[in-house]
Amino acid sequence: MKVLTCNSNRPIAEAISAYLNLPLTSASVRRFSDMEVFVEINENVRGEDVFVIQSTSYPANDNLMELLVTLDALRRGSARRITAVIPYFGYARQDRKSSPRSPISAKLVANLITEAGADRVLTLDLHAGQIQGFFDIPLDNLFASPVFNKDISERYNGDGIMMVSPDVGGVVRARAIAKRLDADLAIIDKRRERAGESEVMNIIGDVQDRRCILIDDIVDSAGTLCNAATALMNSGAKSVSAYVTHGVLSGGAVARVTASPLEKLVTTDSIMATEAVRVAHNIEQLTVAPLIAEAMQRISLENSVSSLFD
Repeated sequence: MKVLTCNSNRPIAEAISAYLNLPLTSASVRRFSDMEVFVEINENVRGEDVFVIQSTSYPANDNLMELLVTLDALRRGSARRITAVIPYFGYARQDRKSSPRSPISAKLVANLITEAGADRVLTLDLHAGQIQGFFDIPLDNLFASPVFNKDISERYNGDGIMMVSPDVGGVVRARAIAKRLDADLAIIDKRRERAGESEVMNIIGDVQDRRCILIDDIVDSAGTLCNAATALMNSGAKSVSAYVTHGVLSGGAVARVTASPLEKLVTTDSIMATEAVRVAHNIEQLTVAPLIAEAMQRISLENSVSSLFD
């Protein structure tokens, strides 16, 4: 078993490597002067079970290209099996035709990864479950919920908490955590006028004097979360926090979160934190490195991955 990383999130790769007690495979992932990606594997990988760790986060296209070129280099180096470990799968929000003549980019990216040489894929909290069907190779989709459940239990100790889904589409995710923690569930009914903007319309559930915890998979502009937090506080919530797997936090998202009523925004390290995220007083990262490392080890040993969540 060999573990190799590209450049998008080296800290999580190093943490996974430390957990597995395996050194990262020596590789050079660099740019030519015209920004072409060049990859060179500096160790023999012939007949090896190789795991490539790369989130396709910002800059998404550069990081995706790094992954594709690395997969091709490993295939041409005669690796026995290549697993693309993608903690954050970019383009996942383009999983259907949202308007006439629009692409299904998540399917295109799945095709690219497969054609580049991946034999299987390991992801974390895919935006939509059907993306698993876009791949014609085995895919294991992990969930950050065990990490969140543990932190919520330790932080709140069941003190009047209520899980809240920020939209109707995220109800299944929020309900699963609510069930594990024996907590109640509320839902935000929102109307989105245009992409990147959201307007909270109604709260389904009684949040009066409750510690509300918003559950979601991706926070990008943070408009939805901040609007939801404001609506919950206006409806009498005692406090509002959020647990979101992938902290994209683009543009002015960090400033929006720090100025919002959110007591705490907790994300995972699936995307490497920017300096703005690191210094924000109400944003915190939990590591999913042990979870991903354990799944990688089980894949290598041909053991069950799903039993991680039993």
